[in-house]
Amino acid sequence: MDFLNVLFPVSGVKTNLLLPPLVAMVISFFTSMGGVSGAFLLLPFQMSALNYTSPSVSGTNHVFNVVAIPSGVYRYIKEGRMAWPLTWVIIAGTLPGVFLGFYIRVLYLPDPKAFKFFVGCVLLYIGSQLLKELISKGKTKPSAAKALDEKFKEQQSSRLTAGIPSHAVVKTKHVSLKRIEYEFWGEIFSFNPIVVFILSFVVGIIGGAYGIGGGSIIAPFCISLLHLPAYTIAGATLMGTFMTSIAGALFYSIPLIVSNVSSMPDWPLGILFGIGGFAGMYIGARLQKFVPQRLIKIILGLIIVFLSIRYILQGSVKSSV
Repeated sequence: MDFLNVLFPVSGVKTNLLLPPLVAMVISFFTSMGGVSGAFLLLPFQMSALNYTSPSVSGTNHVFNVVAIPSGVYRYIKEGRMAWPLTWVIIAGTLPGVFLGFYIRVLYLPDPKAFKFFVGCVLLYIGSQLLKELISKGKTKPSAAKALDEKFKEQQSSRLTAGIPSHAVVKTKHVSLKRIEYEFWGEIFSFNPIVVFILSFVVGIIGGAYGIGGGSIIAPFCISLLHLPAYTIAGATLMGTFMTSIAGALFYSIPLIVSNVSSMPDWPLGILFGIGGFAGMYIGARLQKFVPQRLIKIILGLIIVFLSIRYILQGSVKSSV
């Protein structure tokens, strides 16, 4: 099987051709259910397992997002679970932030140790938001969120294979600068677009530097703090990640070298990851309506917190120089 071992010149990674798409498919299958592409888990995999630690790893993650996300977005649009007003607010905020994040990564975070600490802090935030909502057991949830959970339980109690019914689609009810409101499965959900825009801008900066597009931070924020159902925000956050990743991939492809460190993405490796992600996201988005939100949050929360602690510890260790 040596013929499957390939060296990718840009990143210097030598690996079996089947490994990147397989890892990406498994990760994306689970994360796409929560509106996350899985790039935030692929980055630690590339840094640790493949020893790919240069700034260009962030651009490679953007390439993965561009290739992988369309399949998941397609499923959410097809099933009518795309909250378009939320999607446009996220895109409007994250796009300018990605540009700033690109320069922060290249100019101030070229050292793998510093980047690992940065990665750990981002992951810790994501994991804490997911687990915080689980520990509270929904005590702070508004009535609409509780009602939606009860409906899902009733569906499952009547038939194990039952999930979100086909008639449960997102319907926009009101759009203004102060409030956006939509209906889903007979329940009304709303959010302040200004708050989401500001968050998206900050997340865009982080996502641009981290190579994740920002969806992995915005998704748990929407679920845990805004109490929007995962069934309606997943498509929006994936679409936002897709759009910002296009910009991110282009920014990182600029032939710019700072301190002898290139930021050029490894396009072949990113596309290879993307092929696996394309399959994983399609399946995950297709099956999301049959999976309880609590299960998705538990899986993601535990993985993210574990990785965050690991990278914070590694990044905080001082060199012996």
